[in-house]
Amino acid sequence: MNTRPLLHPLLWLTLASGLSATLYGAADWYRIHAGNALIAKLVSGRDVELDRVIGGPFELRLARAYYLKNKHRYDEALATLSLVIDQGDAARQARNRYNLGNLYLEQAIAQAEAMNINAAMPLAGLAKQAYRQSLALDSNQWDAKYNLEAAMRLLPEMDRISPEDEEEPVQQKTQLWTTVPGFPRGLP
Repeated sequence: MNTRPLLHPLLWLTLASGLSATLYGAADWYRIHAGNALIAKLVSGRDVELDRVIGGPFELRLARAYYLKNKHRYDEALATLSLVIDQGDAARQARNRYNLGNLYLEQAIAQAEAMNINAAMPLAGLAKQAYRQSLALDSNQWDAKYNLEAAMRLLPEMDRISPEDEEEPVQQKTQLWTTVPGFPRGLP
């Protein structure tokens, strides 16, 4: 039996598959390198064309949202972040919701500092909701826990500086103590 006729096509097939794998790897490396260059451009503070971001990987979209947030273009950052909010595994989705909460919290703090309490309240509520969703997906997100607490502290501060009359908080305090049950006395 002669194995030479079978060996010749097998060598060509191996060579062709190796060459195609090399070309595919080189194209993938070039795509990753181009994406990293665009991310570096965004991190340095320069904008990138929108059509390059839309067709780009997840990390590029996230970098674009970060760039827009730093430029205080919150609506565009929210639109960009909403495109990737449900992508990836649970840990990545938790991180995306954490970033969304940060975006809302930054807006709420800016509105509160400008004394726009009516605009800050819903933004703080959206931030808390995003942080809770992040923690539901990954309970080990310590940053989300910390920022959730910061968002929860923001609301009582806004209630204190609201322009309503001053008698209402006193009434709320007395109502609170009348509804708290007393401690039983004596031994069981």
